[in-house]
Formats: sequence, structure tokens, C-alpha cells
Amino acid sequence: MSHRLSNVSLQVLRKYLQQCGCEYQRAKGGHEKWVKDGFTRPIVLQSHIDPVPERIVKQCLSLLGVSRKEFERALEEL
Repeated sequence: MSHRLSNVSLQVLRKYLQQCGCEYQRAKGGHEKWVKDGFTRPIVLQSHIDPVPERIVKQCLSLLGVSRKEFERALEEL
């Protein structure tokens, strides 16, 4: 089943980040900061927008080094 990246809920993306080994660091001004060992940049989510905009999901996948197909398979398991 193909998922649209623009329909990913904030809750699902949070679960996925945790599954990938990311840790919630803090929230400030409607944004959440997620970090992972070995990453030079944090992953930043807008916590006041649900579902998460497609460009944010794509940025997260790019930073994690995950393909869209891998992400779609993981969504089926969440």
C-alpha cells in the first residue's frame, strides 16, 4: 500500500523517529527538536501542524538516510 507523505500524522512521525533511535530533546515555540548520536544536525518538527507537511517528512527521511519505500514499510508496521 502506498502512503502519501503529506498525510503522515505527527504522532506517527514521532513513533517512527523513536524507532530509528532518535531522542526527543526539547520543544520551544511550537517546534520539537529530535537528536540522534552521530548526527550533526537535529531533526526539527513543527508541533502545531498536524498532519506534518510533506516537505518536513522528506527532510526527516533525508537526514535519517531512509528511502520512501523503507518509510512506507515501517508505517505499515506502526
